[in-house]
Amino acid sequence: MSIKDIIEGKKEWRAHMARVKALPQDYCIVYKEIQTYLFKVGPVELTEGTGLLSGIIDLFEEGAGMGKGVLEVTGSDVAAFCDDLIKDSKTYADIYQESVEQEVHKAMKKVTDKKK
Repeated sequence: MSIKDIIEGKKEWRAHMARVKALPQDYCIVYKEIQTYLFKVGPVELTEGTGLLSGIIDLFEEGAGMGKGVLEVTGSDVAAFCDDLIKDSKTYADIYQESVEQEVHKAMKKVTDKKK
């Protein structure tokens, strides 16, 4: 990654956050909770730019423009809304689980081979 890439990434992030701050307060609050949730759950695509998060802002801008409250857009269960957004995304938990399964498989193969 070059310095230019880092600078472009920071510019993109600042522009992204400016869009968040322009939303009505209820949308800002829910957006920040969604962002925190997604960073903790860890969909891998979050490291590849602001695509998913920008899509949420697009949805929020549209909802706010129509005069809807944020929970009319997301539903009352915001965590379920997030889970639905990333249901087809690979998460760091998925990668870790695959790694554990591979290690267990290797270890069991060694045990089985020793018994022969």
